[in-house]
Amino acid sequence: MKILAVDYGDARTGLAVCDATELLVSPVGQLEEKNMARVSQKILEAGRQQRAEMIVLGLPRNMDGTEGARAEKTRALAALLAEGGVPVRLWDERRTTVSAAALLAENGSFGKKRKAKLDAVSAAVILETYLAWRKNHPGQA
Repeated sequence: MKILAVDYGDARTGLAVCDATELLVSPVGQLEEKNMARVSQKILEAGRQQRAEMIVLGLPRNMDGTEGARAEKTRALAALLAEGGVPVRLWDERRTTVSAAALLAENGSFGKKRKAKLDAVSAAVILETYLAWRKNHPGQA
């Protein structure tokens, strides 16, 4: 199944997609948009272009597992996306930005170059962790 992953942010939203076999994950870009309604429309359009059958939306939680204001905004975005007719799965995104930054640093991406890719790579990390869980929990995803 092709799945679109989303790392939602106030100014930038990263996108990544997997292939139909759920083996290969690729960052597919960032949306530069602050308005939640427009972000949701752009995500749904990206999902249609990628032929995604599901959207995995990173849910920001505090390190102790609680949810704050950012998680509340993400849940509101999930509700807007669900109106688009594609199933939406919220997925814990703790430490994904840290992992993405480390991956980019290992590959020599710093400064503006890194900033331009960070959210899309974070979305890829979200999707990779979701797919790993999905593989180990068949029938539950």
